[in-house]
Amino acid sequence: MTSGFRFAEWFRGSAPYIDKHRHRTLVVLIEGGVFDGDHLDTLVQDFALLHTLGVRVVVVFGVRERVARALAKSTIEAPLIDQRMVVSAEAMEVIESESNRARLALESRFSVGLPNSPMHGLDIHAVSGNLVMARPLGVRNGVDYLQAGEVRSVRADAIQQLLDSGMLVLMPPLGHSSTGEVFDLEATDIARSVAVALKADKLVLLGDAEGLIDASGELLRQLAPPEAQQIAIDRVGNPELARHLDAACAAARGGVGRAHLLSWRDSNALLGELFTRDGVGTMITQDSYEQLRLAERGDVGGMLELMKPLEEKGVLIHRSRERLESQIEDYRVIVRDGMTIACAALHRFDEAKMGELASLVVHPDYRNGERGELLLGEIEREARLRGYHALFALTTHTSHWFLEHGFAPGTLDDLPKERGDGYNHARNSKILVKRLQEKGAA
Repeated sequence: MTSGFRFAEWFRGSAPYIDKHRHRTLVVLIEGGVFDGDHLDTLVQDFALLHTLGVRVVVVFGVRERVARALAKSTIEAPLIDQRMVVSAEAMEVIESESNRARLALESRFSVGLPNSPMHGLDIHAVSGNLVMARPLGVRNGVDYLQAGEVRSVRADAIQQLLDSGMLVLMPPLGHSSTGEVFDLEATDIARSVAVALKADKLVLLGDAEGLIDASGELLRQLAPPEAQQIAIDRVGNPELARHLDAACAAARGGVGRAHLLSWRDSNALLGELFTRDGVGTMITQDSYEQLRLAERGDVGGMLELMKPLEEKGVLIHRSRERLESQIEDYRVIVRDGMTIACAALHRFDEAKMGELASLVVHPDYRNGERGELLLGEIEREARLRGYHALFALTTHTSHWFLEHGFAPGTLDDLPKERGDGYNHARNSKILVKRLQEKGAA
C-alpha cells in the first residue's frame, strides 16, 4: 500500500512534465553496450511510453561493441587511430551487418504485442532510412581512414515528415554519399547533428557513465557548456564520456534546448530525467534551469504555496493573495524548472533609508544549497543601489540565521517610525539589523 501511494504521488508530480513534453522532439543516443543483457527491453518500453505520451522520438544507436567483437572473431584488421577506426571494405561489411542486426533487434522489440508484455496493445511504427548524408574522413596525419566518414548533412525535412506521421525514427551509425557509397559514422556525431538540424527540445546521450562527476565524487546536475568543458575527465581512459560531453555542449550551443548525460545501466534514468524536477544525470543547457529574478503576478500561486506551511506553524504571518499581488514589485523569487523554490521581499522605507528583509523562504527540498544567501545578497545589492544604510528583519524562529549573516540584535528605536508603530507586541518578534556599507568601503 505504501509503495502504491508513492507511485501515485510520483505520477501526480509527473503530470506537468508529461504535458510539457507532448509534441516535443527528443533525440536519444544509445551506445552498443545496451544491446547486451536486458537493458534494451527496458529502454524500448520507455521509448514506447514516450511515443504513446505524444513525444516525437528519434533513436540513434551505436554498434561499436558489437563490431569490435565481430572483428575480433575474424581475420579482418581495422586499426583504431585517434579513436576512429580505419574502415576497409571488409570491415565495412561487418559494420553494415552489425548495424542491420541491431536495427532489426530494435524493430522486433517495438513489434512485441503479447498480452503479458508491457507493449501489449501499442501500435508503434519504427522506421529508418537514408536520412544522413556523409563524406569520407579522408587522409588525416598521413592516415587514410578509407570508409570511415563524418556527417555532411541531415535530411531534416524527411525526418520531420516521418515524425509528423506518427513514426518513431531509428537511425543506425551509417551515412550515404551522393555517389552511393556507405560510410561508418560516429553515432554521437549523428545524434548531435540530428538534434541540431531538428531544433530538438532535448538530446539524451545514454552511455556507461551516469554523468559528470566533480573532484569530490559528486554528480554534477546542471551546467552551461563553458562550465561543462572545464570538468576534468580522462579522455583517453573514457573516450565515450568525452564524446558525449563534446556532443552535449555542441548541441546546446547549436540551439538544442537541453542535453542530458545518463547511464543506460540505470533502468530509471530516462524517465527519471524527463519526468522529475531534479533528474538523475547531468544536464547541459544554455538556458538557466534555475533562475533568480523579479517576481511576477504569475508567481503568486507558487509563493503562497511556499509560504503556507510556515504560516501554519506561525513562523510567518499570513499574507493574502491580494497583498502579495499589491506588493509584487518588492519580491524576488528563485524558480527551478517552473517551480518557485525560494522567495524574499525588500519592503522599502525610503525616507528612513532602510529596507525590511521579509518573507525569506526556501523550499525544504532545497535548503542544503545557498539559495537563502543568494536572495539575501540580491536584497542587499538593491538596498545599496537605493542608498539605504541598513536592512532590518523581524523573526520569531530564525534569528540565528540572521545573526550568522551579519545582522545584530536591535530595538524598536532602530526601526522606521511607521514600522515601529505597527509592531505586533503580542507576536514579540526579535528585531535584527544589518548595517550596510558601500562595496569596498572600510
